[in-house]
Amino acid sequence: MSYIRNHMHDNLHDVRFAFGKNWQGYAKVINEERVKLAEISMQEMLGLGALKGKTFLDIGSGSGLFSLSAIRLGAKKVLSFDYDLRSVECAQETRRCFAPDAANWSIEQGSILNADYCAKVGSFDIVYSWGVLHHTGNMYAAFEETAKLVSSGGILFISIYNNQGFRSRLWKLIKLLYNKAVILRPLITGAVFFRFWFLSSLKDILHLRPFRTLRQYRGRRGMSAWHDTVDWVGGYPFEYASPEVVKIYFCSRGFSLINFRSVGAGHGCNEFVFKRIS
Repeated sequence: MSYIRNHMHDNLHDVRFAFGKNWQGYAKVINEERVKLAEISMQEMLGLGALKGKTFLDIGSGSGLFSLSAIRLGAKKVLSFDYDLRSVECAQETRRCFAPDAANWSIEQGSILNADYCAKVGSFDIVYSWGVLHHTGNMYAAFEETAKLVSSGGILFISIYNNQGFRSRLWKLIKLLYNKAVILRPLITGAVFFRFWFLSSLKDILHLRPFRTLRQYRGRRGMSAWHDTVDWVGGYPFEYASPEVVKIYFCSRGFSLINFRSVGAGHGCNEFVFKRIS
């Protein structure tokens, strides 16, 4: 603890993980298979086979993978925005590589905490923000602005880190240490990757199917085990909430929960799909 006190200054508002840099690394492994898996995961949660005629807003668009999925699924208008300029550039590169003729896909730098910016964005049929709002530094303000962007009868799809009590507070400390003590980043990342993946990898080797679990991870939304681990370890600011808290917040503001995927008592994100009913 003395190391933390001696090497971290008090102004934690300046501490922010380089999400865009990590997304740029992930973008190098995006291929048609991952795009299709992303499409399927979004269809399953939204309960929609296609997005034809729908407008789609991607808050904290990162690599642009799910904005691309919306384009592929027929959305008539897609707007992606992200606070991190590198993420904006990453999404632009994804568009260039996979949807160069998508004139209906706009990509901007913007913050969900900027009320003036959000007021200019307007409302959308589908508002998507996976694993983003808890990294803004003011999750409930982000909730408030996000809710305003969903049109009447529209759908909101978000994911929020699960509240694990003491373990969540411990993870917050680890993330802060990662971002403040640069020299320790390889050690912290390696230790967490080992924690998450060693046993499953060992079992795969013993069953003569080396690293099968790691290779199959892409089946979860087309993502990458390594880049997701880096995002998890470094993702700061970091907030979290129980499923009940998230449900109550949005249901008290004119939304109805239509789909939910829980991580149970574990780490990671609970997924929520709400519909605006008033």
